[in-house]
Amino acid sequence: MQTIENYNFAGKKAFIRVDFNVPLNEQLEVTDSTRIRAAMPTLKKILSDGGSVIIGSHLGRPKSGAEDKFSLKHILPVVSELLGVSVQFANDCMGQEAIEKSVELKPGEALLLENLRFYAEEEGKPRGLPDDASDETKAEAKKEIKEKQKAFAHQLASYADVYVNDAFGTAHRAHASTALIADYFNENSKLFGYLMQNEIDAVEKVLKTSVKPVTAIIGGSKVSTKITIIKNLMTKIDNLLIVGGMAFTFSKAQGGKIGNSLCEDDMLDLANEILDEAQKSGVNIVLPNDTIAADKFAADANTQLCTDKNIPDSWMGLDLGPASIQAMSDVIKSSKTILWNGPAGVFEFEQFAHGSKALAEAIAEATANGAFSLIGGGDSVAAINKFNLADKVSYVSTGGGALLEFIEGQVLPGIKAIRGF
Repeated sequence: MQTIENYNFAGKKAFIRVDFNVPLNEQLEVTDSTRIRAAMPTLKKILSDGGSVIIGSHLGRPKSGAEDKFSLKHILPVVSELLGVSVQFANDCMGQEAIEKSVELKPGEALLLENLRFYAEEEGKPRGLPDDASDETKAEAKKEIKEKQKAFAHQLASYADVYVNDAFGTAHRAHASTALIADYFNENSKLFGYLMQNEIDAVEKVLKTSVKPVTAIIGGSKVSTKITIIKNLMTKIDNLLIVGGMAFTFSKAQGGKIGNSLCEDDMLDLANEILDEAQKSGVNIVLPNDTIAADKFAADANTQLCTDKNIPDSWMGLDLGPASIQAMSDVIKSSKTILWNGPAGVFEFEQFAHGSKALAEAIAEATANGAFSLIGGGDSVAAINKFNLADKVSYVSTGGGALLEFIEGQVLPGIKAIRGF
């Protein structure tokens, strides 16, 4: 398969799908340019080769066509500054201006198209149907938009000689610009950008070519949102550390008193099944054995140290206790491959951030000693950034839902469209 590293873009126009879905303030200014920065290596490689770039992205979730607050014109100054060239703008990704500007684009130049999601064809979902529309009407509308989606993807493809997907965050969506467009390019003219390739390599390093011992740290509030991940990992890991709110479901399933801690009562049987499956698979599951409990969900709550199975009524566990931190840190430090998805406590509140920080520091230490570490999921990424340890781990993923589905073992449309599986 063609890779971006060995592809020569000289004289080529590249349509590059990026994820510039960045936060804007009330003045419609970019407040966090992380995602834009992440695409720069790919964009700069194309331009330095003597190629030109046509940049496609979405911003937000427009529901009724063009909405000014979702216009990519607001991010144009930041893109130009980071790329080091004056980026042109087409105010309609399907309009005559987009066609003409892409035709006239010269080597070393860049063009940013208006928000692709201003067209329903990008997502392939009908808009504006009345709530009481019949099933027949809905089916007809869905069929019609799918046909239009192909034409939409075809026109985007017509702007360029080569297609580059560098938007891992949307790889789990079968949208026009992330999956369908690839059909209009031959095998040697569609490839992953650096960011996309790095994301794929990082996940596959954990799932397919990991060095043992392999440890997964899975957290978050609900077992139900992580069950598929846990099941897919069970045959690939040596240690499973369960942290965060979901740990209390396991504690209650084992007969523990958890007070007002988070719990999914309908997942108790499943929690016990996971524990049984781990035992059969030879996976070492590490659950918290103590917790910092609070009398309310607040930064200034009163706290007490409890065992994880004896939290007083009306109190709730909001962080790992010192014994749990020590036990989990020891496992992490002895690991050679580490996946962290989900914080260990309510790290947004300073007095409940100690568990997440300690795990992050253990991951950083293990990484310094030669382990490969992948941090993924919005909260885990926010935590590693808060503790200023992002540069001390092997890879911090930019993908939210896409990463989770990839770890679950699902085939992502944006990846399949280019490599065929």
